[in-house]
Amino acid sequence: MLFFPHLIAGPIMRPRGLLPQLALPLPVRNTPVTLGVTLFTLGLVKKLVFADPLGAVVDAVYATQNHGRRASEYLMVIYAFSAQIYCDFSGYTDMAVGLAALLRVRLPGNFDRPYTAPSPQEFWRRWHITLSRWLRDYSTSRSAANRDGVVGQMRNVMITMLLGGLWHGANWTFVVWGGLHGLGIVTIDSSIAPHRN
Repeated sequence: MLFFPHLIAGPIMRPRGLLPQLALPLPVRNTPVTLGVTLFTLGLVKKLVFADPLGAVVDAVYATQNHGRRASEYLMVIYAFSAQIYCDFSGYTDMAVGLAALLRVRLPGNFDRPYTAPSPQEFWRRWHITLSRWLRDYSTSRSAANRDGVVGQMRNVMITMLLGGLWHGANWTFVVWGGLHGLGIVTIDSSIAPHRN
């Protein structure tokens, strides 16, 4: 619990993946300093150079949304918010992975070009990967889904995404957000299949 690099933003790890690394002290000469510093710096740049300035623009527009702004401004803010949330979240993850590397601990990556995903289902395989795996593995029963076929798989996807919404915030808007993503997965994707990961 006290391994600080991944406490706030992840990645989420099971004890069997982290504890053995903490139990085996490695010689300092094996520290991947270049990798750690590079990842930490990349994350810091994402956060300070991109996410924070974009966030200031997004907040300013949303704070004055009833002041006659054009539709094009709102459209730009939607794109800006998408970039902001990615740079913010993946930046924190990069910093956590970089700090962990400096402490000779390997943490998994958490983002894999999510905005290039061709479908909602693929998006969630690439966005906050460790959370998606954790929700998939612990939120629903695979045996029940297999027994109930496609209906069971759709039910499990909806439960998983609703819980994912609650994970992001204890608020009805996040539950609705999770539900909309779940509907996107079960209706837009041509087939509901178990995650590859």
